Amino acid sequence: MNPFTFYTPTKYQFGPGVVDAVGETLAGMGWQRVLLVYGKGSAVRSGLIARVKDLLAQAGIKVVELPGVRPNPEIASVREGVGIAREFDVQGILAVGGGSVIDASKAVAMATPYDGDAWDFFCGKATAGECLPIAVVLTIPAAGSEGSSSCVISNDELGAKNGTNGDSFRPKLAFLDPELTYSLPPYQTAAGVTDMIAHVCERSFSGVGAVRITDYIAYGLVRTLIEMAPRALANPNDYEARANIMWAGTLAHNDIAGCGRGKVAGRVGGWESHALEHAMSAYDTSITHGAGLAVILPAWMRYVWREDPQRFLDFGRGVFGLEPAGDSEADIEQAVTATIDALSAFFASIGMPSKLGEFGLTREVIPTLASSVIAVKGEPFGCFKPLARADIEAIYESAF
Repeated sequence: MNPFTFYTPTKYQFGPGVVDAVGETLAGMGWQRVLLVYGKGSAVRSGLIARVKDLLAQAGIKVVELPGVRPNPEIASVREGVGIAREFDVQGILAVGGGSVIDASKAVAMATPYDGDAWDFFCGKATAGECLPIAVVLTIPAAGSEGSSSCVISNDELGAKNGTNGDSFRPKLAFLDPELTYSLPPYQTAAGVTDMIAHVCERSFSGVGAVRITDYIAYGLVRTLIEMAPRALANPNDYEARANIMWAGTLAHNDIAGCGRGKVAGRVGGWESHALEHAMSAYDTSITHGAGLAVILPAWMRYVWREDPQRFLDFGRGVFGLEPAGDSEADIEQAVTATIDALSAFFASIGMPSKLGEFGLTREVIPTLASSVIAVKGEPFGCFKPLARADIEAIYESAF
């Protein structure tokens, strides 16, 4: 087990009806003026935004709003939010939604006290320091952004989707009510589960050997998601299924599934699959991140597994109960292939795509996607198997 630092400042309030405490809780934190950030429709149509605004008003909190944040949030909405936050001198940001809304809120939080442009944090010109505090009402379990140190923002003008990391913009408070997820469409539920599994895998396949306590946490999260996702899809109001999925999403991305697995100080894992998918959803913003990962993650696994077959054998044993028939190279390859096939089959079973062509992409975009990856990550990048342009293009090609 390698040395690590584990930091999780987020306070979680979990259970049915916890959102009812949002007004009094934020008032108790001294918030008098709040920027309310939310998305394009579902939180409004369900009445949740009106409910939250009423609760804030009852607590004496003044509200200004940044509505209409899209999936794959764009830098223009961040800049708009920064202007609003500065004009009204808000004391905190309340994000009501999923990862896109939360990431937009994080970007506003880090850019509001900053003298330069918000995109500076996503192109390497600035590092997050002082930030406005953030609270979250989570409606879409997927990204784990409610407790993570990650933030990803798109820039349509540049055709880029870049991320940054920092503990200063981790949310201070998250309200997690599984009942708020009952109305999620099946596709969104499945894409969220896929994203959670990818978050675990990015850390688990980090280039470091076995770390048993952390590995067992990771495998337990994936097994739980594989068990609970079909239940939630079959019965959207299954509270236990929804609750397990919601909490798994948080644990998959608050870094606990990577403790002791880092090679050096900093983020655990190379995040190769995420980089490859980010290029896709920057190229076509209609691509849902989790759905893209359902294709890219198995394709990456098939390309790199020979770098450390034992990691894949451990994963297959811990998640699917698979064992190689013997110790020969053929036995090992068969077991690893069965493991990757089982993961890919699970994604397909919950309605996720299995080929890039299902997004309307063609092989002609591969060089463009590879260039986008390299522009953000450099060449080579990754830690399980460093990927150069030829490797990146080969993985994309194999996914068609």
